[in-house]
Amino acid sequence: MWFRRDLRLADQPALLAAHDEGEVLPFVVLEPGQVDDERPPAQRLRRSLAALHRATGGALVVRVGDQVDLVARAAEVVGADRVHVTRDTTPEGRERDAAVADELAAAGRELVTTGSPYAIGPGLVRTGEGTPYKVFTPFARAWRDHGWPEPAGRTDVEWRRVDADLLDGLGDDGLPAVLAAADEEAVDGPAGEEAALRRWQAFLDDDLVDYDTARDRPDLDATSRMSVHLAHGEIHPRTMLADLAAHPDGDREGAQRFVTELAWREFYADVLWHHPESAWQDLRDVLAHLPYDEGPETDRLVAAWREGRTGYPFVDAGMRQLAAQGWMPNRVRMVVASFLTKDLHVWWPVGARHFLDHLVDGDLASNSHGWQWVAGTGTDAAPYFRVFNPVRQGERFDPDGAYVRRWVPELAHLPGATAHTPWDHDEGYAHGYPQRVVDHAEERREALDRYERTRA
Repeated sequence: MWFRRDLRLADQPALLAAHDEGEVLPFVVLEPGQVDDERPPAQRLRRSLAALHRATGGALVVRVGDQVDLVARAAEVVGADRVHVTRDTTPEGRERDAAVADELAAAGRELVTTGSPYAIGPGLVRTGEGTPYKVFTPFARAWRDHGWPEPAGRTDVEWRRVDADLLDGLGDDGLPAVLAAADEEAVDGPAGEEAALRRWQAFLDDDLVDYDTARDRPDLDATSRMSVHLAHGEIHPRTMLADLAAHPDGDREGAQRFVTELAWREFYADVLWHHPESAWQDLRDVLAHLPYDEGPETDRLVAAWREGRTGYPFVDAGMRQLAAQGWMPNRVRMVVASFLTKDLHVWWPVGARHFLDHLVDGDLASNSHGWQWVAGTGTDAAPYFRVFNPVRQGERFDPDGAYVRRWVPELAHLPGATAHTPWDHDEGYAHGYPQRVVDHAEERREALDRYERTRA
């Protein structure tokens, strides 16, 4: 069983398929940079693998190097006829798996794909004419109507244990780095399948009922925080959907809103499946000639955005939380993305790559298409004129300024909502908070002017 972003033992169809054939060698291949990378995503992955190592009773084998080569060689070393995997639906993953399948086939072995990280595999939800959906609302309706299987359950797997000398010469051993990660300080919470299930149960017990309204309030920290567990496959969305259906409040707005958010995740995966080029290119070419800013001054502004010193408190709070925790609430993600694309006039992949470099819940499909939703180049029909006002957004969703004061200590002395407008307070800049790098009203007009000129 070659584990990737499916780091759990329950509701794991690929593992069950492997178990049906006998002993299972749990195998992981890390890229060289993932071993000593100190950024939050790599740290989080190593901690999740440490939890999987414990769950397999220490049987997990971790190697570092080229995945195509090492998977084929590991299968040869242990005499495995088949390598089982969960289907990877990302463009790069599809290409890699095709290469692994060819490498295995050349030696008379087989790559067996079972299941996916989604309730319904990308590509399966179609219109009545058999074409992919282009808009979320009809997709979500069809997705619900289609339905999904019940959770796959769990079984006692007999793990294949391999002596270290048998794997000599099979890449570098990444297990020491993984085990060391178990002791790393976790600013984003515990990792692994057990932690995912505990967090999910706590959310169901405490925050589900108010989710539809509280999810947009970063000051309340009332989101589920399940995106990181989903990104690493520590829990499957089928499990979550089954729990929501059985919940006493499963028909109320909070639970139904959560189902809708899962549908967004599946919609973006479906769009990327049908349009793999949209990972880093505009999905729609209607704004292909929209001018974006470049050069030293833009680089300075982008650096201010990345470092959380734009002078707009709600934006800066989000970017500083991202730097510290590798995470930020979805509402704040939309606001900071709008600021980069509409106020600073920067093409969305610049921000999308920064997010993937830092987010512990980084997901290519959701990230790239979430950015395009804000930038106006994605699935939404006409969203470019949607420009988030960073001050109004802060005042609405952080009404007492608590979120800003938590992440921007230079403004901790400002009471209530005044934390969002330090320029209106006599002591607003007393502790070194930076002035605004741009005027939002002017840049909004400029963004809309560029949009109109491009359309013309």
